[in-house]
Amino acid sequence: MIKTILIDDEPLARELVREYLQSHPQISIVAECNDGFEGLKAIQQHQPDLLFLDIQMPKINGFEMLELVDRIPNVIFTTAFEEYAIRAFEVNAVDYLLKPFSRERFDKALQKMLERRTEVTPELLDTAAREMPMQHNRVVVKTGGKIKIIPVQDIHYLEAADDYVKIVTQEGPFLKNKTMTFFEKMLDPQQFIRVHRSYILNVSQITRLEPYEKESYLAILRDGSKILVSKTGYPKLKEVLGL
Repeated sequence: MIKTILIDDEPLARELVREYLQSHPQISIVAECNDGFEGLKAIQQHQPDLLFLDIQMPKINGFEMLELVDRIPNVIFTTAFEEYAIRAFEVNAVDYLLKPFSRERFDKALQKMLERRTEVTPELLDTAAREMPMQHNRVVVKTGGKIKIIPVQDIHYLEAADDYVKIVTQEGPFLKNKTMTFFEKMLDPQQFIRVHRSYILNVSQITRLEPYEKESYLAILRDGSKILVSKTGYPKLKEVLGL
């Protein structure tokens, strides 16, 4: 039996998928969810083989939800927004169903899933996630079993931490299982500068720059943090600050 979860904020959309699945008895619906928060909990509880996932939803979008999943199952995206099609396939999704879709189109998507059973990998997810408009304005993290949405303007700096990135805010640090390169490409380059291989700095947090050893500098932030600015990072920072 193939376990599936329907994640869509539109009840009628879930009803249509439920109706189409009646012709596929090998697939069992183990949960239906209204948003990404509910979806994440259901995935953790049921460990499904397949998701029918909307992209634009309240609270967090479909790509942001997938970022928080430890083991990403097969995904068939269902959405009314055609512009996300390329991004969906970039994460190696099984298929992309543009609402409203016919039973024939639905059956083809399921057949593709049964033939290849392709999982979405975190590496592929990065590519598409960076392109979502919301991704440039906020970062979604999972902390203490809860989901927190961090507006990018609240970020003081980011620091490399082994396989994670430490996102430092006034509320404290949060860990995200991404790379520094991911954030360097995602964040506004006029606001966030890669000043060192281990640091990305929000320039609005800088109060002053102090010379340091070997042609490097220390950026002193409003909260008192001291961030090392490397020899190669300083010219980029200097340009943005207009020095």
